[in-house]
Amino acid sequence: MRNYSDVLRDVSVGSPVFLTKNGRGRYALIDIHDYEKTWATLELMDELAKGKKTGEEKGWLSSSDVRAHFRAKA
Repeated sequence: MRNYSDVLRDVSVGSPVFLTKNGRGRYALIDIHDYEKTWATLELMDELAKGKKTGEEKGWLSSSDVRAHFRAKA
């Protein structure tokens, strides 16, 4: 990449820069804030999927059971 600094100047929050190779999309450069937000979203989705799987395998708790659990811990 010859104009590395120019390309990085174009990257900003919400505005990734896409690099191509042979006319096809190959890479995306994103702002670190966007990267961290995306990573946090993926981790949250993973945890939610684990919770759903556990609920389906072991059964769901009612909202009153959850409240009682947290009241007992307080």
